[in-house]
Amino acid sequence: MQWETVIGLEIHAQLSTQSKIFSGSATTFGAEPNTQASLVDLGMPGTLPVLNAEAVRMACKFGLAIDAEIAEKNVFARKNYFYPDLPKGYQTSQMDHPIVGKGHLDITLEDGSTCRIGITRAHLEEDAGKSLHEDFHGMSGIDLNRAGTPLLEIVSEPDIRSAKEAVAYVKAIHALVRYLGICDGNMAEGSLRCDCNVSVRPKGQAEFGTRAEIKNVNSFRFIEKAINHEVQRQIELIEDGGKVVQETRLYDPNKDETRSMRSKEEANDYRYFPCPDLLPVVIEQSFLDEVRASLPELPGQKRERFEREFGLSTYDASVLSASREMADYFEQVNATCGDAKLAANWVMGELSSLLNKEGLDIEQSPVTAEQLGGMILRIKDDTISGKIAKMVFEAMAAGEGSADEIIEKKGLKQVTDSGAIEAMLDEVLAANAEQVEQYRASDEAKRGKMFGFFVGQAMKASKGKANPGQVNQLLKKKLEG
Repeated sequence: MQWETVIGLEIHAQLSTQSKIFSGSATTFGAEPNTQASLVDLGMPGTLPVLNAEAVRMACKFGLAIDAEIAEKNVFARKNYFYPDLPKGYQTSQMDHPIVGKGHLDITLEDGSTCRIGITRAHLEEDAGKSLHEDFHGMSGIDLNRAGTPLLEIVSEPDIRSAKEAVAYVKAIHALVRYLGICDGNMAEGSLRCDCNVSVRPKGQAEFGTRAEIKNVNSFRFIEKAINHEVQRQIELIEDGGKVVQETRLYDPNKDETRSMRSKEEANDYRYFPCPDLLPVVIEQSFLDEVRASLPELPGQKRERFEREFGLSTYDASVLSASREMADYFEQVNATCGDAKLAANWVMGELSSLLNKEGLDIEQSPVTAEQLGGMILRIKDDTISGKIAKMVFEAMAAGEGSADEIIEKKGLKQVTDSGAIEAMLDEVLAANAEQVEQYRASDEAKRGKMFGFFVGQAMKASKGKANPGQVNQLLKKKLEG
């Protein structure tokens, strides 16, 4: 039997506000446990929440960016459940009246094709605290620094059909919230987390299968692996005569498997009701107009502009616009060197390779955009060849100065003097007289292979400094003259 996978994702993005959603406590990551939890966060009797207007603004930014309906009136509700890191005994969230309604996001897949993923809603809520299980001698500690941090929960439609599509969608959301400046997207610190709702059904069947929810997956790689494992588990279970039960599961990356955590709760299990301490939020059109005017160029818009303005391929434009920082770096390189295609090749090639090797983000690049652009200028004006440029790039990455300084200091300037190149070629041909005779006696097919030998000898003799174009042109003339 052929099976179809159905996936819906819930992404929790921590909003980059200076204070929490209902209190003035700081949201800085990494503070000493329980040093950033106020009486409001602790749920002490008599305290009242006050809504953070910046969280509302950030939610509206996201809604406008995905072309969603923004609710003129939205309401906060209490989601009741008991957990040690939830001191109030409920989470303040939104249920029936979320701030962001239906929208969509277009994603680009690895093969260059695009598809549209529907977004059901995005609502504001507060984060819970964190349970700590290390160094407590068999007990758990509770850190409430995170309690009350503003979250935007982004719920997709069940439109995703593979783990790779899921990863592409999460990457697109990740890029979007960073472009908007509403979330730093640091998955290692829990700033962006994903719950994956996964089910399978026989191909062609309209009805959805029973889904399992994989909670709090915090990396792109783990999202793909967790979904693939869960899909395989469900198919094998059904084909062996069993039934998938609706439940919450956890992904264990060490064993590359999902395991059952608890039976899946329904909305009525949480006894939602409107929060009596918070008034409905009314969003005026003038506020939305102001937020819309503040939106930056979004990833899709930037990709399209890179294709149109710089003549880049869809793939190259997608890679370069994947993060705001990468796009800014590329545009600065291009502004310096005036050659978008060369700039794209170097940013996506040598620079990205260096950053991956060193484990650095592009903001930490040891080679500045101006330095890279300056080096590309020296390639364009034939001061250095592409091969020598790699040596210059390595020296720049090691902190040895600008391209011009390194070229001067190391004597790397390309030889473009035709007379000097001709004299060097005469020496190479004289030293390889037998191969020259063989070349002249060979047919066109063999000559092509032998020509590479002479080019290699010439570049070796010039220590890589001879202009390759001139070497090829003059060598051909001498061999066939």
